[in-house]
Amino acid sequence: MDTAEKNKLLKQIVWDYDIPPEEIQAVFNGKKISVGHYTRETLFLKLIESYSWFTIIQLFTVNEIQVLLTNGTIAKLRSPSLRKKYEFVQKRLQQIIPIAG
Repeated sequence: MDTAEKNKLLKQIVWDYDIPPEEIQAVFNGKKISVGHYTRETLFLKLIESYSWFTIIQLFTVNEIQVLLTNGTIAKLRSPSLRKKYEFVQKRLQQIIPIAG
């Protein structure tokens, strides 16, 4: 996915706010704590509620997803079926890539 496509997707998740996609990316990269009232967790939550798994893995590396996909994030998903799906994804990622601790 090229930068223009990625920026378009990021902009679409905050369509009702005038937030540049570069600002959203800065939050994901850890350069900013928040943008508007959105944090890294709330932005990721909006992404996984809005886009397919195929799109998510184009936006983030597997390691980034593993860090962002916390129990807390999964619990905040509105759809029970989506929670179940991402609980499975989280478990599989932990089996494949053990978290260094």
